[in-house]
Amino acid sequence: MNQCPVHFIQHGKLVRKQSRKLRVGDIVMVKEDETFPCDLIFLSSNRGDGTCHVTTASLDGESSHKTHYAVQDTKGFHTEEDIGGLHATIECEQPQPDLYKFVGRINVYSDLNDPVVRPLGSENLLLRGATLKNTEKIFGVAIYTGMETKMALNYQSKSQKRSAVEKSMNAFLIVYLCILISKALINTVLKYVWQSEPFRDEPWYNQKTESERQRNLFLRAFTDFLAFMVLFNYIIPVSMYVTVEMQKFLGSYFITWDEDMFDEETGEGPLVNTSDLNEELGQVEYIFTDKTGTLTENNMEFKECCIEGHVYVPHVICNGQVLPESSGIDMIDSSPSVNGREREELFFRALCLCHTVQVKDNDSVDGPRKSPDGGASCVYISSSPDEVALVEGVQRLGFTYLRLKDNYMELLNRENHVERFELLEILSFDSVRRRMSVIVKSATGEIYLFCKGADSSIFPRVIEGKVDQIRARVERNAVEGLRTLCVAYKRLIQEEYEGICKLLQAAKVALQDREKKLAEAYEQIEKDLILLGATAVEDRLQEKAADTIEALQKAGIKVWVLTGDKMETAAATCYACKLFRRNTQLLELTTKRIEEQSLHDVLFELSKTVLRHSGSLTRDNFSGLSADMQDYGLIIDGAALSLIMKPREDGSSSNYRELFLEICRSCSAVLCCRMAPLQKAQIVKLIKFSKEHPITLAVGDGANDVSMILEAHVGIGVIGKEGRQAARNSDYAIPKFKHLKKMLLVHGHFYYIRISELVQYFFYKNVCFIFPQFLYQFFCGFSQQTLYDTAYLTLYNISFTSLPILLYSLMEQHIGIDVLKRDPTLYRDVAKNALLRWRVFIYWTLLGLFDALVFFFGAYFMFENTTVTSNGQIFGNWTFGTLVFTVMVFTVTLKLALDTHYWTWINHFVIWGSLLFYVVFSLLWGGVIWPFLNYQRMYYVFIQMLSSGPAWLAIVLLVTISLLPDVLKKVLCRQLWPTATERVQTKSQCLSVEQSTIFMLSQTSSSLSF
Repeated sequence: MNQCPVHFIQHGKLVRKQSRKLRVGDIVMVKEDETFPCDLIFLSSNRGDGTCHVTTASLDGESSHKTHYAVQDTKGFHTEEDIGGLHATIECEQPQPDLYKFVGRINVYSDLNDPVVRPLGSENLLLRGATLKNTEKIFGVAIYTGMETKMALNYQSKSQKRSAVEKSMNAFLIVYLCILISKALINTVLKYVWQSEPFRDEPWYNQKTESERQRNLFLRAFTDFLAFMVLFNYIIPVSMYVTVEMQKFLGSYFITWDEDMFDEETGEGPLVNTSDLNEELGQVEYIFTDKTGTLTENNMEFKECCIEGHVYVPHVICNGQVLPESSGIDMIDSSPSVNGREREELFFRALCLCHTVQVKDNDSVDGPRKSPDGGASCVYISSSPDEVALVEGVQRLGFTYLRLKDNYMELLNRENHVERFELLEILSFDSVRRRMSVIVKSATGEIYLFCKGADSSIFPRVIEGKVDQIRARVERNAVEGLRTLCVAYKRLIQEEYEGICKLLQAAKVALQDREKKLAEAYEQIEKDLILLGATAVEDRLQEKAADTIEALQKAGIKVWVLTGDKMETAAATCYACKLFRRNTQLLELTTKRIEEQSLHDVLFELSKTVLRHSGSLTRDNFSGLSADMQDYGLIIDGAALSLIMKPREDGSSSNYRELFLEICRSCSAVLCCRMAPLQKAQIVKLIKFSKEHPITLAVGDGANDVSMILEAHVGIGVIGKEGRQAARNSDYAIPKFKHLKKMLLVHGHFYYIRISELVQYFFYKNVCFIFPQFLYQFFCGFSQQTLYDTAYLTLYNISFTSLPILLYSLMEQHIGIDVLKRDPTLYRDVAKNALLRWRVFIYWTLLGLFDALVFFFGAYFMFENTTVTSNGQIFGNWTFGTLVFTVMVFTVTLKLALDTHYWTWINHFVIWGSLLFYVVFSLLWGGVIWPFLNYQRMYYVFIQMLSSGPAWLAIVLLVTISLLPDVLKKVLCRQLWPTATERVQTKSQCLSVEQSTIFMLSQTSSSLSF
């Protein structure tokens, strides 16, 4: 980035330098499709109106075009010479990370006159990392460079996410480290106890030298302790971590390759940004999802408008006639009066004028866009899809917005006459006011203020109009899940407008508290309005969103919706996607209710309501699917959440959070509306660090969802229409919300089953491996003599037992994919880290100890009674160790074969191939005198062992005895205490046997008839 070439203006000429040489005050030229090298104040562009289009996808994920405006007094400077002759000073705030806030002013000097002071805001600031679009070139002055740019100040390192399985692995490893140290200490102590007997320390054939006798006792003991640590260190499964990483990396490709999760419409498939959390997908207890663009399509369609109580529905057919250019109006009720007709046209003009939509006369515009029906060559560009939908909708009703040229907005009315309005002021939209306004001047000299915004921000400022009828229609549309906006206006006389100009100018040029002063000015201006009507825009629910949420709830997962929409619209969407049901009793924790009662009273009232039934609520009822029980749904807004999160005046830390959490736990679903991005992250963090420490998952599609995606244990980005910021910051990305069902219920389930078996199996086989070595020390005078040959010690975890468990952890399917999708309740069998709990870990460890005892003492007693081969030779210690090792390799491999439910040719090849490889290796290792070895202790040992009948009997008998307890445990548990998964497995096996029997009978009958 620092080496990129940048065009500077020096002495009226264009100079090319590296971007690292940029300094504050340098004037830079940027061309179309280039990225801004630093934060710039926009001086001028090649466009006559002094505007440019910018995309900020790399900053906030928004791929839509944003319009920025040049300084009024410099927008006419189009050449390098003009820019080089500019004399001005800029005053601005210190660098701030907020991308959407900037406060400054520019003093432009011309000749000897006093400087012209112009305010500078975010609309004049071009941010580093943004890209210039649909504008040939711009000139700007560097205001923040290097690490002071807003992009640099927003650098945020992702926190390291660790799965529950990884935490369990580390805990188990500490236990085995303690076992290792204990073994070494016990053997060290017993060695010196055993050597305290006369002649045991110095047998006649191994006398010590004088220097050895005088050696410090503690030093000798410490050396022996370290020797035992080295001897037993194989109990620590270091290779397990390597295998786990391989399993996670290779296993992540199964998500990427899943054709069911590929979206044909967008041509997108799932993405895996990290493989460390695969198994965490099988442990999710809470899902936090955005609404717009995640549950819905974020594809706005104008449905209707209500003017003076009359409802207008755009349609292609009117009175049975197809209207030209596919525009038309269906009147729901009676036609308006003459006065109403004027209000109707004023309403349509308001929608054509009160927006920030840009028109591009080019079909090749890149980025999200909409083509008006009235002209195929016109393209509407806006940062808000709602605005495009409104402009398109009003076009179908007869009024077409044409363009903004030389500060004049042009529109085409129903009579095909062009109307021109001078744009005087724009009172920009913000999330606090939840409205925007424009002040325009008509060709006849009349000055209008048009205002549109949320109903809650418009109705209190209205003094005239049919408020009750419009309010009823707005509430009805909100209940149906439509996004509603209200439109109002007022006429201004010249004196009023001049007062407004002075008020706005004073607020705009202020360097201190500019936002506060602007808000106060807007509050004074946007009052005493006349209500015109309301609009309704539909954002359709995504395909299978309702089925997905229903399946997730059946799986025992609680789903919360976090959105910035109004409560009524969000609640309607929740009903549509089956988050709330008909029998769900909604509990409200909203600002309106808190104003009527205190927060303390509201919380305690809600807690009494929900906790009345808490005794009968179980985990099975959390999904709210039982018709016999009262199902609760909670609705909370952002302001109420702020009060809950705010510390009490007495300084207590608990606040109302615990009470709030208790209420949430008793609700089957929670809807959080009017949420700021930071509040979404606060909600996730609140649940994440509650006393149960549940596994959380956040899913969203926009830049405003990034904070909660980063906060949750697992973050999933939906590759939607709001850019790729969410997908880039997530752990996984999916094309549609419906794909979440298979990702969790199938992939997550499989990942957890596979890796939990891998972890337990590694600890088990290492106990089987090293405990006989520990027992052997009691029979060799604690001399640190190894039971196994060096080659066996090295290759046990690398070659003999590594591939079978790796392939198992990649391919095992204990239940069919269709069954998992059809029965989401099976997800609960693996919830809360069920297969890596201490009880299961202790069982695997005890099983390993039992098997090790069988290996060692079974071989020991056989050698005690059968010490001579058929040719009279006596078995030695290497033969004994090889027999123990052979039984162990066969046992641990066959144990994995017993646990395998999904057999493929690859499993057969790897399992039986590993056993064959061990036999072939042992025959070669002991059948050849290897010249590079300084010892030949294993020569002919394996062959000699296999030539003995008792050795064969011992191998078969000991392997059978070792596997017997695990087989008995499986059979008894399946018969007496079967889990849901085991019942499904048994049913599938019976069905398979039944189908095979029917097939065989049919074949037999057909042959008999023949």
